Amino acid sequence: MPRTDPGVGETFLRLGLTSFGGPVAHLGFFRTELVARRGWLRDAQFADLVALGQFLPGPASSQVGIGVGLVRAGLPGSLRAWLGFTLPSATLMITAGVALGGGLQVPSGALAGLKVAAVAVVAQAVLMMARMLCRGWIRVAIAGATGAAVLLVPTMWMPSAALAVAGLAGVLLLRQPPAGDGPGTRGPGDEPDSPPSVGGLLPLPRWLTPAALSAFVVLLVGLPVLARAWPGEWLTLIAGFYRAGALVFGGGHVVLPMLEDVAVGSGAVTQTDFLAGYGLANALPGPLFTFAGFLGAAADGVGLGVASVVAVFLPGYLLVVGALGSWHRARRNPAVRSALAGVNAAVVGLLGAALYDPVILAGITDWRTAALALLALGALVGLRVAPHLVVLGCAALGWVALA
Repeated sequence: MPRTDPGVGETFLRLGLTSFGGPVAHLGFFRTELVARRGWLRDAQFADLVALGQFLPGPASSQVGIGVGLVRAGLPGSLRAWLGFTLPSATLMITAGVALGGGLQVPSGALAGLKVAAVAVVAQAVLMMARMLCRGWIRVAIAGATGAAVLLVPTMWMPSAALAVAGLAGVLLLRQPPAGDGPGTRGPGDEPDSPPSVGGLLPLPRWLTPAALSAFVVLLVGLPVLARAWPGEWLTLIAGFYRAGALVFGGGHVVLPMLEDVAVGSGAVTQTDFLAGYGLANALPGPLFTFAGFLGAAADGVGLGVASVVAVFLPGYLLVVGALGSWHRARRNPAVRSALAGVNAAVVGLLGAALYDPVILAGITDWRTAALALLALGALVGLRVAPHLVVLGCAALGWVALA
């Protein structure tokens, strides 16, 4: 039976309040809190959840959090983890959507400074993930090739295709022994005396996989049908946001074009409001997918904002719940473990590509923003200043110097 673990909600609420910088940075914060500080997972287990989040469509960092909550405390734990991590950002984004939809203007210099802060925080997180997942020249090569492919062919399906190729490269070049139950059977990259998988922490009921995956498919097919049968802004946006969460790979910034197509293309919000909300989303802690809450709230108030947040996160939640049990069984196979080694390296390439486009391209526009980004990165890496303080400092300096 799942054990009661009230610490899941509090831990992820803290992460939701302090995890600035987007999905790349979130994974770094997760590792620090869940692996290094609390010891809930081993590095190899955490890397497996990261790989699962990258394999599945949806918000990768949130899916890692959902997976951690699930293996710690079952379905209630997964819901507490998602709610804790999402609530701060969702609340702020929905509030901002209502305000901006009512005509509130945000200073352009402050928005520019917040985008610069995102560059520094994400760059720091890329370095952290590279140290964890890219040991050895083969992994470095896989990461570099993946990042180049995503940047050179920026299509919706390239991230998933690149991950598949990286998995094949892992099978061919990074052969791993089977996962065992004791210290004598671990493979390269596993922690000494670590459990064989995250799944070993909590058995999942067999009915969970078919139920979650069936719900995922029914909603993916059924919501657009309902939106066509009963046309209206609410159903149109909810169906569109669910589709975005169900089909976009890579999460984070990758979902923005789909959200723009749904919200701006339908006429629910203006292009100006969309861009203003995007700048604000980059400055807030927690998952970028809560940007859907801003768009829903700007279109029709708090109720649609809340419904939009649920719609965009629900497919990723259902996929994690549906896939986690079989994922833990499959990853014990040597071929799967080798594929995971390649995918883990490719994750770094995906994150590095996202750092360049759109984070750097959107944040670094002239020598002043470049200098501020270097100053912020030095504060994070050299002086170990807390990320939220760096974000606030960049916003203040941007307001003064970048207006």
